[in-house]
Amino acid sequence: MATTTCEHVAELGPEPAPSTVEGCEDCLAAGGRWVHLRLCLGCGKVACCDSSPAKHASKHFVDEGHPVIRSFEPGETWRWCFEDNTIV
Repeated sequence: MATTTCEHVAELGPEPAPSTVEGCEDCLAAGGRWVHLRLCLGCGKVACCDSSPAKHASKHFVDEGHPVIRSFEPGETWRWCFEDNTIV
């Protein structure tokens, strides 16, 4: 998997603590379901991926402007920048 650097990665501080380890924060609150989880590297919100019905990680980017997430799936370490639309 090729990666690219972007200015948003350089702006990140230490990785924030996850808001929950139980699943997508918004799906848990609404009784929804998710496919895969993502961690916002701006604030620590745990949200569901775009394959999930509610697409909370993308909605979080639109609402809060935090561009970089990482996979919150066991064994996965990749990061994605919504702003640059690329793996970083």
